[in-house]
Amino acid sequence: MHTAEAIRVRVPAKINLTLGVGPRADDGYHPLVTVFQAISLHDDVTATAAPAGTTEIVTTGREADLVPDGPDNLVWRAVDLLRSEVLPASRQDLGVRIEIAKSIPVAGGMAGGSADGAAALLACAVLWDLDLDPTELRDLGAALGADVPFALTGGTAVGTGRGDRVVPALTRGTYHWVLVFSDQGVSTPAAFARHDQMRPSPPDPELSPELMSALGTGKACELAPLLFNDLSEATCSMRPDVAETIGLADQVGALTAILCGSGPTVAFLVADENAAVDAHLRLRAELGPEVDMRRVHGPVPGARLVSS
Repeated sequence: MHTAEAIRVRVPAKINLTLGVGPRADDGYHPLVTVFQAISLHDDVTATAAPAGTTEIVTTGREADLVPDGPDNLVWRAVDLLRSEVLPASRQDLGVRIEIAKSIPVAGGMAGGSADGAAALLACAVLWDLDLDPTELRDLGAALGADVPFALTGGTAVGTGRGDRVVPALTRGTYHWVLVFSDQGVSTPAAFARHDQMRPSPPDPELSPELMSALGTGKACELAPLLFNDLSEATCSMRPDVAETIGLADQVGALTAILCGSGPTVAFLVADENAAVDAHLRLRAELGPEVDMRRVHGPVPGARLVSS
């Protein structure tokens, strides 16, 4: 075991280029068809050895006070999962301290919690010298949550099932985005519940062949009209401010704007890096200096080890 070493993993946020939501099943879940893209907004998760039997989570950075430090955190659950499913009985008391340096919003629709869980799986697997290949890590991730396997995979990928069955997509080029954050999160269960009220009998979701073809061109202008999010109407009905932000796309020179997951983060797709700078300035003028926003690009790799 790397007892004297700090294992640091950098893990990206995600946006959903498309999010198709099917009818609610008897188990309470919805069949999803989504296209994920990992973007250049990251959390850093560092694992170090700690006294036997302990799990310690310390969070710094963006909205750190909103991140639980106990079993409600996917990081904690990732540690427990490795202990119970992978470590032999003689080593299941291994202790670990996990430090999370957050930049991804909490409850922002960008899978920040899932990203941290994925990073914890990788960091602890290395810290504890576990011989896990990427497929085994993704299978463990799927047991934690639907977005965890993609956080490990990164890039651009198609997600089906609950979003946990992930297949990399053939893409080219780099896409530029401006993200507008909110200081008030959106509950994913609440967004799905409102969606069920508004669309009680939606069709089964399908993957758009036109969108997959557009991704193969690397041209943002061809991708933009094909982006959609079935949760957008539900979230915007609860959050009119989010609807107003999405409505600024034309005004700020963006190709389109979409909701990230269940929101409230809004992603503006622009033509290139220069257009991102321009859109960022225009959004700042429209929304004011107090609104948090960020220029990012994608796709980027999934969770990966970085040097200390």
